[in-house]
Amino acid sequence: MAEDLKEAGGKVRLHVAAPLSAGAAVAPDEGQAHYLLHVMRAKAGDRVMLFNGRDGEWLAEIAEARKRDITLRCLSRTGEQKEVPDLWLAFAPIKKTPADYLVQKAAELGVRALVPVFTRRTIVTRINAERMRANAVEAAEQSGRLSVPEVREAVSFDRLLAQWPKARRLYFCDEGGDAQPLAEAAKGQAGPAGIFTGPEGGFDPAERAALRACDFVVPVTLGPRILRADTAALAALAIWQSVAGDFPAQH
Repeated sequence: MAEDLKEAGGKVRLHVAAPLSAGAAVAPDEGQAHYLLHVMRAKAGDRVMLFNGRDGEWLAEIAEARKRDITLRCLSRTGEQKEVPDLWLAFAPIKKTPADYLVQKAAELGVRALVPVFTRRTIVTRINAERMRANAVEAAEQSGRLSVPEVREAVSFDRLLAQWPKARRLYFCDEGGDAQPLAEAAKGQAGPAGIFTGPEGGFDPAERAALRACDFVVPVTLGPRILRADTAALAALAIWQSVAGDFPAQH
């Protein structure tokens, strides 16, 4: 059922590629125009919020609403550009529905980059990067953040370790051994970081050994229970944000 854009109370947010400034004209893409015209029943004079990851958030007015396209005009900036903490999520791809959920929720939780990694026990052999990006954009629009997570090219396990920036701590979610709780390991640790979660079957012993041999890797645990792959990733993000990210008012 169609909604009314005015009834949405100006809360409709769109991510656009165009520069945003006072008086700037912005043309939404075809999908966004269809959404505004046919789902939200937009009319000239209705207002939406725009962001592009660079220029903050802007209040915009629909200057022209034609049959298939719309022209928006920026009125005023409502928020300065703010970036999320420098946290990456490296994860073994999982089947489609949980993967969609994972990308959406990771974006809501403030991850800056998503890195799919093919491990030895990863069942999924291909990823749909465009689908991941679309999910990331939608989550950014709905969550109020001013940037969209970067979706990186999928890499092999070996390539991830070889190319990982040595100054970026990588918290490896280890299901066994003497790993320290993530909340303790990350507390007070400023600077760029990453979280690495495995596939449904977990990391194999050789991968665990390779990770533990790297100076930049910190093995951590998420608690006494074995978590599903998607649950583990989101739990880890929430824990890190609560002790080292932007969840606390001060840290």
